[in-house]
Amino acid sequence: MDRTTAAAAPNSDDFPRQFARTRRFSLGVPRHFTVSPDGRRVLFVRTGSGSDPVGRLWQYEDGAERLLADPVALVGTGAEAVPEEERLRRERARERSVGVVAYAADAAVGLVAFALSGALWAVRTEGGAPFPVPAAGPVVDPRPSPDGRHIAYVSQRSLHVTDLDGNDRQVARSEGPEIAYGLSDYTAAESIGRPRGYWWAPDGRRLLVTRVDTSPVERRYISDPADPAKPPRAIRYPVAGTANAEVTVQLLALDGKRVDVVWDRAAYEYLVAAGWDAHGPFLAVQNRDQRTVRTLAVDPATGATEVLHERTDPAWVELMAGTPARTASGALVLPEDSADTRCLTVGGLRVTPDGLQVRAVLGVEGEQVLFTAGDDPLETHVWRYEPGLGSRRLSREPGRYGGAARGGTLVLAGVTPRGSEVTVVRGEAGADASPQALASLAEEPVIAPRASPLTLGKRELRAALHLPSWHTEGAGKLPVLLDPYGGPGLQMVGRDRGWPSCVSQWFAEQGFAVLVVDGRGTPGRGPAWEKAVHGDLLRPVLEDQVDALRAAGERFTDLDLERVGIRGWSFGGFLAAAAVLHRPEVFHAAVAGAPPTDQRLYDTYWKERFLGHPDEHPENYARSSLVGHGHRLRRPLLLIHGLADDNVAVANTLRFSAELLAAGRPHSVLPLPGATHAPSDDVVNENLLRFQRDFLLDALGAGRGN
Repeated sequence: MDRTTAAAAPNSDDFPRQFARTRRFSLGVPRHFTVSPDGRRVLFVRTGSGSDPVGRLWQYEDGAERLLADPVALVGTGAEAVPEEERLRRERARERSVGVVAYAADAAVGLVAFALSGALWAVRTEGGAPFPVPAAGPVVDPRPSPDGRHIAYVSQRSLHVTDLDGNDRQVARSEGPEIAYGLSDYTAAESIGRPRGYWWAPDGRRLLVTRVDTSPVERRYISDPADPAKPPRAIRYPVAGTANAEVTVQLLALDGKRVDVVWDRAAYEYLVAAGWDAHGPFLAVQNRDQRTVRTLAVDPATGATEVLHERTDPAWVELMAGTPARTASGALVLPEDSADTRCLTVGGLRVTPDGLQVRAVLGVEGEQVLFTAGDDPLETHVWRYEPGLGSRRLSREPGRYGGAARGGTLVLAGVTPRGSEVTVVRGEAGADASPQALASLAEEPVIAPRASPLTLGKRELRAALHLPSWHTEGAGKLPVLLDPYGGPGLQMVGRDRGWPSCVSQWFAEQGFAVLVVDGRGTPGRGPAWEKAVHGDLLRPVLEDQVDALRAAGERFTDLDLERVGIRGWSFGGFLAAAAVLHRPEVFHAAVAGAPPTDQRLYDTYWKERFLGHPDEHPENYARSSLVGHGHRLRRPLLLIHGLADDNVAVANTLRFSAELLAAGRPHSVLPLPGATHAPSDDVVNENLLRFQRDFLLDALGAGRGN
C-alpha cells in the first residue's frame, strides 16, 4: 500500500483545511440556549456560517428565527479587543468563536446583556435594536438582575452594577492586583467546572459574590521564544501539593452593605458550586482530599451556613453539573453513587433506576427536573423526572444530547450519527407536538465516518474501528493506529458524528486501521469504572488499550499488529508516550501532543483527585509519570507542545525531551510558538494533522510500497 493509493480516497486531502477553518465543525451550530418562562421564546448563539467565527445572538419564536444582535453591524469586522479576564475565560472554556460568545437574560427573558470588545450591550427580546450601556471599564460576564432593572458586570477585577441609563456603582472594589470579585479562579474554571463568580438574588437587591485572592498561589511564567523582545507573562497556577487561591463569599447589597458568608474554610477550601433561588442562597464546598462535599444553606441576614447534605466517598466525590439544585418545594436535587450506578436523588429519594448513569442536571422547573443520562455508554439522552410520573426519556434518536426546557417548550441539542442537530418541541414532548429544527449552518465533513462499534475483551471495552473506505477485506494488511483520549472526563466512542470520529476516519483514509477505545477511568459506565484509576493513572488505561488492540486483531485479520502506532493529545498524549515507553513490544510509534509527562506539574484539584496529595502519596505520582522512564524509549516518538500552554506546561515536554537526550534516546519535538493547550491558528491545526500522518507513516514503514 502506498500514499498514492491512500490519497485516492475522495476529498481526503481537503479534510485538514476544512477541519481547521470550521474550528472542528463547531462553527454554525446553535448553542447556549435559554427558554423564556412562558416557553414562547428560545435564545441561542450561532455563527454566520460553518466557516464564519463571529457569533450572533438569535431568537426563535412562533416557528421563526430572528437575529437579535450582529456584532459585525455593531462594532465592525475588525479584530476583537478582549479584556484579559475575558480572554482567559474563553480559553478555559475552549471557546473557538468571537463576537457574541455568551450572554445572560433577566428572569422573564425580556432583557439580554452581552459584551463585545469589552463594551456592554443590551437588547430587548420584544423588539428594537441592541443598544450600548455605559460602563466603567472593560466588561466581563455581564448579567441582568432578575427584574431587568440592573446589569452587573466585572471590570478590572471589581464588581459593578449599572442601570440601563449608565448610573454605575461599584459594589465591590478590588484591593489589589491579586484580588478579584465576581470571577472564578483558575481551579474553579479549569478543573472544578464552576465558571461563574456571582449570582443575583431573585428580588434583584443583592448578590452572592466570590472574592478570590491569588497571592498564595505559585507563579508561572509563559514566554514567547519566537519573540525574544517580548517579556514573559506571569500567571498564578496552583501546582499539585501547593497552595490554592483563597476563595471567600460575600453577600453584597446595592446600597453598599456587605455580609461575609461563613463556613469552615480550613476544612472545606473548594467552593464547587453556588446559587440563589427562592429558598435563599446556597453553596457546595469540598475538602482538599475531595472525599466530602457539603451542601450549605446561607442565612442572607447573617451569612451563617447550615449543612443541608453531606456526600462522602473513599476515593473522591464526583461533582455533577447543575447540582446542587432545589425544586419549588425546596427538595434538594443531588447525585448519589452506588458501586455501579450514578443516580439522581430528589428530596433524598432515588428517582432513577440502577444502570441509568446520570450525567448532568440541565434545569429545575417547579417539581420537574431535566437531566441527561444513559443506560448505554455510547449514548447520552435528555430525561425528565416528575413526581407521580417518574423519569422519562425525551430524546429518541441515537446520539449524545443536551438541552433546555421551560414553559412547556423543550430544546434538544444533539450530536447524532448525522451531525449536530437542534430541535424545539412546543408542548408536551412525545405527545402531539411536532419538533421544529433550528438551522445548523455547520459544514458537512468531506470525510464521512464509517466506524464499526465494537465490544472488546474481558472488560467489554467500548471501541470503534475505522477502516479506509477503499479497503477490501482480505486485500492486505493495514498498519494500526490507536486514537484514544483514554482518561477521566471524556468519552471518544459513541453513536454520533462528532469531530473526533471524523479525524479518526481521515487517518483511516491515509492507510491505517484506526482503533478508538474508551477504557477504565472514562465516564459513562458508572462510579466503579471511573474510579478504577484512583492512585494509578497509567497501568489500567494502558492495559485496556493493549487488551482492546489484541482482541480487535483476533477478530479482524487485516490488522497488522506488527505495525501499530498511537496518537493523542493532553491525557491522550500522555497515554501515547507511555505506550511506546512501557509496551514497545506492542506499540511501534507514537505522537504525543501536550502530554503531562510529570504529574507533579499539573494543578491541585484535578491531579490530587486521582493521585492524592504528592507529599502524602508520592508513589502514586511516580507510578503515573513518564519522567524517570526515558531510558526505556526505543520506538519513534514525536512530542508536540504549544509554548504558551497554561494548562499543561511546556516544561513537561522540554524536561522529558532533555531526559531522553541524556539517555541517548532519539526522538522528535515539534514546538508550537504562541499556541496554548488548544491551538487556535487555522494553519497550524491544518498542518498538524498532515505532519502527524507523515510521521506515523514513515515510522511504521508504511506509505513507501511496504
